[in-house]
Amino acid sequence: MSTPLGDVPDLLRSGGAGPFADFIGIQIASASPDEVRAHWTVTDALLQPYGLLHGGVHCAVVETLASVAAAVWLGPEGRVVGTTNSTDFFRAARLGDRLSSTASPLHRGRSRQVWRVETRDEQGRLVSAGQVALQNLTA
Repeated sequence: MSTPLGDVPDLLRSGGAGPFADFIGIQIASASPDEVRAHWTVTDALLQPYGLLHGGVHCAVVETLASVAAAVWLGPEGRVVGTTNSTDFFRAARLGDRLSSTASPLHRGRSRQVWRVETRDEQGRLVSAGQVALQNLTA
């Protein structure tokens, strides 16, 4: 049930994952049916009042990468929608920090997928990790 990257919509092939992901600054570095990698930088717009990266941004990154990964794997057979998102925060990120996020599959079935997304800083330290379950919507 996997598909080569060539069958993914042009939006994903061009490195984009939608306007909200663009606002966050997510840059897809690679996408395959088995892994999605992205990079992003903490900007002023992503900070909470104490000058730290807002936790909701981590949740959005987890959701975005899991959705891209699930869509790449499912391919033209259908679409995916997230049903749950659970994200944990381990280390604070601040203005200017460059972060890398990687999505990998935990489960890929006929009707449901589950992906784990880890975000690390430039020193390789775990900043956040989350899991998203997605429903496969097929015709």
